[in-house]
Amino acid sequence: MSIARCAWRGMVAAMAMTGVRAFTTNVGLVDKPPPDEIATEGVAALFVHVPVRYRDSAIEVAHWGYGAGMGVVYGALPEGLRRRSLTGPTFGLAIWAFFELGVAPVLGLRTPRQRPLRERAAIVTDHLLYGLVVAGRPQGS
Repeated sequence: MSIARCAWRGMVAAMAMTGVRAFTTNVGLVDKPPPDEIATEGVAALFVHVPVRYRDSAIEVAHWGYGAGMGVVYGALPEGLRRRSLTGPTFGLAIWAFFELGVAPVLGLRTPRQRPLRERAAIVTDHLLYGLVVAGRPQGS
């Protein structure tokens, strides 16, 4: 699979997550989505020069870019591994675990214990969706 196609799948998967996050935030399951938390509390200096009216869009584009990059990483996995039906969802969960256990502590963001269980469950769900979308239809199906 080409790098461009992997990046495209990753970006579309991140966009799908955006839809889920809009819902989970609106119904009160998620207090502050991780991309917003990263941009406003973790690396706020990177967004200080973005006009306020474009900041939400800039955060979203950064998230889609990260999703594209992770799509390329997924595409670099051995083909035999990518053919397995659970590899995509497992990959999505691994991205979330990397955030919770690696990125959040380094940036001084909330720890897993500080996140409500409902929020963690909602974010796990959207990362499972990411994995399903980035994986696409398994080969031979």
